[in-house]
Amino acid sequence: MAKIVIAEDEPDIRELIAFTLRFAGHEVVAGANGEEGYELVKREKPDLAMFDVRMPKMTGYEACKKIKAEPEIASTPVVFLSAKGQESEIEQGMAVGAEDYLLKPFAPDQLAARVKEILAKFGK
Repeated sequence: MAKIVIAEDEPDIRELIAFTLRFAGHEVVAGANGEEGYELVKREKPDLAMFDVRMPKMTGYEACKKIKAEPEIASTPVVFLSAKGQESEIEQGMAVGAEDYLLKPFAPDQLAARVKEILAKFGK
């Protein structure tokens, strides 16, 4: 079981992701914007962080950049969730240090399987 922080400003999507990951056996801590997500990563030191790209207060990109700049949390893998699948968006996400970029909408089983693969890559 891994500890996962998610930051998503859309309540329905946030709940769906949290439910899916909890059902898969993970501990989930959720925030409603990029700033909350960043603070949760600092406090919880999760095995994985999942951020929506476009959020109030701080974008997922900005939160990822801040995480990667702090030595004690820099190794936290960050995955972006976005409805925007343009190549430039994906490249920007990878450029700030993301581990992966998942496009919404996704099936819950796809999400759970992808998270399992990413965690396995990091020995979690």
